[in-house]
Amino acid sequence: MTAHRVSAGFTPAERAEIAELYWQAFGDKLGRIMGPAPRALRFIEDVLDPAHALVARDRQGALQGVVGFKTYHGALVAGGWREMARHYGWLGSTWRIGLLALLERDVENERFLLDGIFVRPAARGQGVGRALLEATYAEAAQRGYKEVRLDVVDSNPRARALYEREGFVALDVHHLGPLRHVFGFNSATTMVRQV
Repeated sequence: MTAHRVSAGFTPAERAEIAELYWQAFGDKLGRIMGPAPRALRFIEDVLDPAHALVARDRQGALQGVVGFKTYHGALVAGGWREMARHYGWLGSTWRIGLLALLERDVENERFLLDGIFVRPAARGQGVGRALLEATYAEAAQRGYKEVRLDVVDSNPRARALYEREGFVALDVHHLGPLRHVFGFNSATTMVRQV
């Protein structure tokens, strides 16, 4: 098992790499809305916010994974209509924002919201996800939260198994109904863990 160093934020030089890893992790879910991939990657790279990221690196400093979180002040990927219009145009951004709003989970005062975790494929199984989760618990505690909250989709049983091993428990299930054909999954489970 490799030692991983987790720190807050990322450098401008890492933006494209993080956008690519984000798209690899969530492109199946977002592809029909955010595609085509080159346009989605440009948008994601444009709106990435290092203030809402914890990044795992190996001993050589190479990026291994990222966890994003959401606060009242923003999120890892949180462009609004103006930013989206730069990449998709006025009409394209309007319908995209409408559909993406259906996936949004509100920030609340009681729990720290983990808003996406992704690990470089070659680094999976090496403890990177666990290191990122540990750093998230520490970040949540430092900000005064007693619990971390996340949503996991039914099409990602591997992630759910990790969260359960980490002590997350299911609170609620949100079914997409007909929108499952748009997003590529049937439901998302809200899970929480005490820190």
